[in-house]
Amino acid sequence: MKPISGKQIVLGVCGGIAAYKSVELLRLFQKAGADVKVVMTENAQQFVGSMTFEAISGHPVFREMYGGNPDAQMRHIAWAEAADAVVIAPATANIIGKLANGIADDALTTLMLAVTAPKIICPSMNTHMYENRAVQRNLDVLEGDGYVIVDPGEGELACGSVGAGRLPEPEYIFDRVAGVFSPKDFKGKRVLVTAGPTREFIDPVRFVSNPSSGKMGYAVAKAAADRGADVTLVSGPTGLETPFGVRRVDVVSAAEMAEAVLARMNDADIIIKVAAVADYTPMEKANYKIKKTDGGISVSMERTVDILVELGRRKTHQILVGFAAETQDLKKNALEKLKRKNLDMIAGNLVNDSSSGFNSDTNKLNFFYKDGSMEELPEMDKEAAAHVMLDRITSRIIRR
Repeated sequence: MKPISGKQIVLGVCGGIAAYKSVELLRLFQKAGADVKVVMTENAQQFVGSMTFEAISGHPVFREMYGGNPDAQMRHIAWAEAADAVVIAPATANIIGKLANGIADDALTTLMLAVTAPKIICPSMNTHMYENRAVQRNLDVLEGDGYVIVDPGEGELACGSVGAGRLPEPEYIFDRVAGVFSPKDFKGKRVLVTAGPTREFIDPVRFVSNPSSGKMGYAVAKAAADRGADVTLVSGPTGLETPFGVRRVDVVSAAEMAEAVLARMNDADIIIKVAAVADYTPMEKANYKIKKTDGGISVSMERTVDILVELGRRKTHQILVGFAAETQDLKKNALEKLKRKNLDMIAGNLVNDSSSGFNSDTNKLNFFYKDGSMEELPEMDKEAAAHVMLDRITSRIIRR
């Protein structure tokens, strides 16, 4: 289950061109199982109509303190007390200044003074406004008061200038909020994760690889970071963004992956090897592109270093978790790898299943443990599966 499921979230929307992104953010929260109520400033209503948020959220929008509705007069207290978190996106320079100085002159600022739950601020404004000393000073005050500040992105802004000030994409804000809700049971743990494929080049333009997208490994790294771990991610070539709070090391080949992982293993408490590393690499790489001919070509291959075997042989105090991507005999093959590679736990899946194959957004994992027991998970998205894996590492290995 995702950390955000079942949570009560108040979404504050301020008057900026990026207010339209708040609609998508609302949808993401709801899709994850959260109940969302929306508070809009007067200026926000100039950019997005309140009916849009009411139709999607299923709740009336809180727009003004005294609007003739008797319920609204205490709504700021009721919503503040019920909230598991309040997210203001976009947050303008005006709202940031008011909150930093304790001003409560409308529905949103009054509600914020009554909130004791986590408060997340997502600044969005012109670059010069964002870099203004007063705005930066106010953000420092809010951070000191315990607010979570989601830094704006950089790029071309609505005003035509280029620089910092863009509201991050809703998916990024969602991930930061989900991280706030994650348990911090991995705080103080150093976690090393591998992800993605490797590429074994035949010549400068051709290589042997596999279809691994890296999504599962990145989900594990993100979940561990959200739960307080110091995370290093050794990644093969992917098109994925580095999760917030994760230190990333990029590699290409199996040899580079082995070197990077083995060099860092002594600093890790937990090693989770999700990467789909090539088992074979060409014995020789051509210096130039091999020209096409009418006949075939023959490429001699040799074994790469089995990184898990080396980790299992060298480990001292580390918890070692592996992955087994199989097409048949999952239990037999996974248990054999668990024993032979000296693992504490192995997660297996059938990659010829469309719901758990390479590049899928979901996975159907089976966990196998040292005592010979196993656990079969239902199909779920990879981030949820990553959290279940960390739950099991805690309950079945760390606390045993």
